[in-house]
Amino acid sequence: MQPVRPLLKAIGAFPRSAVFTIGAFVLLGLLAPYIAPHDPNAQDLLIAGQGPTLAHPFGVDHLGRDTLSRLIVAARTSLVGVCLVLVCAHAIGIAIGTIAGYRRGWTDELLMRIVDVGQAIPSLIVSLAVIGIAGVSYWNMILALALAWWPGSARISRAVAVNTMNKPHMEALRVLGASPDRIYFVHLLPTTIGAVLVYATADAGAVALAIATLSFLGLGIQPPTPEWGQMLVDALPYLESDPRQVILPGLTLTLAVIGFNILGEAVALNRVPKPLTSRMLAARRRVTAFWAKEARP
Repeated sequence: MQPVRPLLKAIGAFPRSAVFTIGAFVLLGLLAPYIAPHDPNAQDLLIAGQGPTLAHPFGVDHLGRDTLSRLIVAARTSLVGVCLVLVCAHAIGIAIGTIAGYRRGWTDELLMRIVDVGQAIPSLIVSLAVIGIAGVSYWNMILALALAWWPGSARISRAVAVNTMNKPHMEALRVLGASPDRIYFVHLLPTTIGAVLVYATADAGAVALAIATLSFLGLGIQPPTPEWGQMLVDALPYLESDPRQVILPGLTLTLAVIGFNILGEAVALNRVPKPLTSRMLAARRRVTAFWAKEARP
């Protein structure tokens, strides 16, 4: 059993490292304009392709732009994009899912068949189709990813809404004469939002990767705005001569995605009821005995 304990301790440390990684990512995104050492778009062709120096710790790219500054500002670009996509997608998904779970009947069947169609189409295909119709721009990319991501949120919202509506206190509200609007907006919607937003953390990594993918294809964030996917496609011609320009944004994107995925899994597993241990049972017996003693005349 002894050799297993270090492994379990290492596995338990993953969520902490994920929190640290995502915390650093969010902090960089919020403070990027203030902590970036140089203007991320300032070019100096005299030092183009130069390696790490004291003035430029991560070197400069093929146009003489500071790589560290571009990585930091790219974190802000990705953070804003991820937040906008998740807010829009979950707003649509929660609205449709809760209406379906509340109304049931033919409304539920119609809305869920639409959700099934949305889930059957790969998100990248939906994004490419929307961008192909609406054109290439930042806001069209946000719209495309939101339309690709809402079906999953709607499916989860509907399941949570149905489970909530079947609970005794919801039936008691109907018996007491609560209006449908009060039941939906005061009791059902807040409960569903709280349960669904837990899964937004797991979705954040996939959304960040989707933003980088579209930018890599030239359909997302356009230059000269710093973005990890855009930095990758700019550096591809210099992969053999200067692999640093490809490795740094690729490694940064990988760490962000892995951190979001681990954190999302940890949050989701934390909501699963844990089995009672002997210590927890003993504590509950002591509490029960205490209240039984207090209840005696």
